[in-house]
Amino acid sequence: MQDALEANRKRTDVTANLLGVPLFRALWIAALASNIGSWMQEVGATWLMTSLSASPLVVSLVQAATSLPLFLLALPAGALADLVDRRKLLLGAQAWMLVVSAVLGVLTYEDAIQPWSLVLLTFSMGLGTALTSPAWQAAVPEMVGRDLLPDAVAANAVGFNLARAVGPAIGGFVVAAGGPEATFFLNAVSFLAVLWVLYRWKRPDRETALPAERFLGAMRAGLRYVRYAPSLRRVIYRTLGFTLGGSCLWALLPLLARRELNAGPGGYGVLLGCFGVGAVSAGLLMPRLRKLMSTETMFRAATVLYAVTLLVLAYLRTYPAACGVMFLGGAAWLSLLSNMNVAAQNAIAPWVRARGLAIYLLSFFASFAFGSVLWGFVASEYGYTASLVSAAMLLLAGIPLLGRFRVPSGEGFNAAPSRRWPAPTLAVEPDLDRGPILITVEYRIDPARAEEFKTVMHQMHIIRRRDGAIRWGLWNDAAEPERYVESFVTESWAEHLRQHERMTHDDLEAQAAARAFHLGEAPPVVHHMLYAYE
Repeated sequence: MQDALEANRKRTDVTANLLGVPLFRALWIAALASNIGSWMQEVGATWLMTSLSASPLVVSLVQAATSLPLFLLALPAGALADLVDRRKLLLGAQAWMLVVSAVLGVLTYEDAIQPWSLVLLTFSMGLGTALTSPAWQAAVPEMVGRDLLPDAVAANAVGFNLARAVGPAIGGFVVAAGGPEATFFLNAVSFLAVLWVLYRWKRPDRETALPAERFLGAMRAGLRYVRYAPSLRRVIYRTLGFTLGGSCLWALLPLLARRELNAGPGGYGVLLGCFGVGAVSAGLLMPRLRKLMSTETMFRAATVLYAVTLLVLAYLRTYPAACGVMFLGGAAWLSLLSNMNVAAQNAIAPWVRARGLAIYLLSFFASFAFGSVLWGFVASEYGYTASLVSAAMLLLAGIPLLGRFRVPSGEGFNAAPSRRWPAPTLAVEPDLDRGPILITVEYRIDPARAEEFKTVMHQMHIIRRRDGAIRWGLWNDAAEPERYVESFVTESWAEHLRQHERMTHDDLEAQAAARAFHLGEAPPVVHHMLYAYE
C-alpha cells in the first residue's frame, strides 16, 4: 500500500514538474492553437473538394496528399533534424505552411481553385508537416528530459486530440458561415504563435567534438539503426498493420457525412469533434489503463474497438448514433497511437532520435496514404459499406497475424549515452576522414563455454552494426581454440569515434556480459587498423 502511494506521489510530482517547464508549456499552448487551425483547414479542404468533385477517389486524394509528403521526405527530414539546429528547421517549416495556407485562402476566395490545385496545395502543406514532425518529436526530450518524456508524449497526444475535438467543430461552423477560405486564413494566423515561441527558444549547442555527419551518410545511418533495432521494428510493423485498415474512416468520412448521414459542414465538424473528444478522454484515462493491462493487451483491445467502429458505421445511418460511435473510435485511435509513439520514443537512442522517429512516422503516413487511396477505390467500385467492412475485417485478421511482433513497453531500457567508453589511445591520430577502419577485439574463452559466448556476442553484433559498423564478424583461431577475435569495420575514423559517443548504458552492460567470458586479469586486446591504401 505504501509503495502504491509513493508511486502516485512520484507521478504527481512528475506532472507538476512537466507543467513547470516554461518552454514546453508555451510550445504546448502554441501547438494547440496551430493544431486547431490545421484541423479547421482540413475540414475546409475536404468539404471544398466534395463541392469540386463527386468522385470518392478524388475526395480521398485530399487525405492522401496530406500524408504522402511524409512518405517521401520522412528520412531526409529526420536526417536534417539530427544534423542541423532543430529550432531553425522548425521555424522554416512553420513559415512555409503559413504562406501555403494564405495562398490557398486567396485562391479559394477568388474562386480560382480547382480539384488538382487543391490537391497540390494540400500536398505543399504536407511538405511542411513532413519537415516539422521528426524535428518536433525529437525536440521534446531536449525540453523536458528523460524522466518527464512519457508524460510529455502523453501531454502532446492530449493536446493534439483536444485540437481534434475542437478544431473540426469550429471548422465546420466557419465553413458554413464564411466558406472554406475562412478556415485557410485562420490556419495561416495560427502559425504565428508557434513561430513566436520557437523564435524565443534558446537551444543549447550540441555536445560533441566531432563534425556533423554528412547528409547521405546520416540517412544510411538512420536506416541501419532501424534494421538493427528489433524493438523499433516491432513498433513499425504493428503501426503499418493498423493504419492500413484504420485509414478507411478518414478517407470516407466526408462523403459518409454528406451523402449517407445528410450532414452539412457543421455536422461533419461535430463528427470529427466527437472523435477528438473520445481521444482526449482516452488520453486522460491512459495512466490508469496502463496499470490495469499491458501495452500488448491494450493494443489488441483498441484494435477490436476500432474495427467495431468501422462495422457499425458501415450500416448506421442515424446521425446522433454516429456521433457516439465516433467517440468510441477516437478513444481506440488514441489508445493505439499513443502507446505506439511512447514505444517508439523509448526504443530510439538520442543521437538518431529524429531519424528513427521519421522512419516510424514514415510507416504510419505511407500506410495511411496508401490506405486512403485503396479504400477510396473500393468505395468507388463496390460502395461505402463494402469498403468499411473490408477494412474492419483486415484489422481483426491482423491481430493474430501480427501477434508475434509484440509491442515493447520500454520499461527498463536505458538508451541515454553513457560517455564511459573511452576514446582509443593511439601513437598517431588519424585524420577524421581516414577510412575504412578495422577494429579487432581478441578474447580468450573457455572452449566449454563457446556456445554461451557466441550467443552473447550476437548482441554485440547488433550494437556494432546499429551504431555504425558496415561489417562485423566473430572468428575462432583454428590453432588456438580458446582464441576468439571480434572484428568490425567503419567507413571512417570519425564514424568509429561516433560509436564511442553512441554507446548507451544498456550497451555497456551487454559489453560487460561479453567480456565476463574473457579469461585472465588483463582485458581483451583491441587493435585499430587503418586501411593501408589511400
